[in-house]
Amino acid sequence: MPPPEDSIPIAQLARAAYCPRQLHYARREDDHEPPPDVTAAREVAFEYERLRTARDETLRDRPIDVDPETYRSNLARVAERDDYDRLVDPGIRERFLVGRDCHGVAHKILEPVDAAVSEASPNGSRKSASGDGAPPPAPTPTVISPGDPPPRGVWEPQRVRAVAVAKALAWERERPVPRALVEYPTHGVIRTVRLTTRNKSAYRRTLWTVRSLSGVPSRIGDESKCAACEYREQCGTKTRSLKTMLGLG
Repeated sequence: MPPPEDSIPIAQLARAAYCPRQLHYARREDDHEPPPDVTAAREVAFEYERLRTARDETLRDRPIDVDPETYRSNLARVAERDDYDRLVDPGIRERFLVGRDCHGVAHKILEPVDAAVSEASPNGSRKSASGDGAPPPAPTPTVISPGDPPPRGVWEPQRVRAVAVAKALAWERERPVPRALVEYPTHGVIRTVRLTTRNKSAYRRTLWTVRSLSGVPSRIGDESKCAACEYREQCGTKTRSLKTMLGLG
């Protein structure tokens, strides 16, 4: 199903969460495709099982941003997760989602383990197989970011993107999706983004910003962000590429 005309691409929300002015330049340049290094980094997110016991030489040949020992240690912690089997072999990958307000790709969708035993009630609603009236477990979408994770939590562009993906999946499934995951595969780190009031407010604020964008927005006050923006010449500040930080595409 094609998205409605007023639907916002999720990648644009991520850009706007970082800097609305950067989104303006990206739109003007019609710049939507991820560069090859982003694609290569995303592939690592489907290699966890092989890489967590790989030799140093193998890890150094992959786009990994920490030393081999640290990477194996990080993946060892990932392997302790209850959803590890689904992370390494997701039922759905690269799924294009169309929500009420936005559209874009969920890099993985982790279906709940007991989804197959859930059944439909006579009125068409979903109920658990145990018959206790509780809704079946929700699927969990993931966003793969080729950048570096913060010390704790998730950077705001990925946080907004994760909420957008979860909301789009919830719209398609007609059921709440209470969380999404952000994977930083070049570090072997996975973080959870829950649809809290704070996170949903950040998403709605960014959605409003994109919809109201007109002309060239004012420069943001955080100049540290300018050091990572690829549109420095147009904007007047010196920067480096941002695409790998945002995981665009």
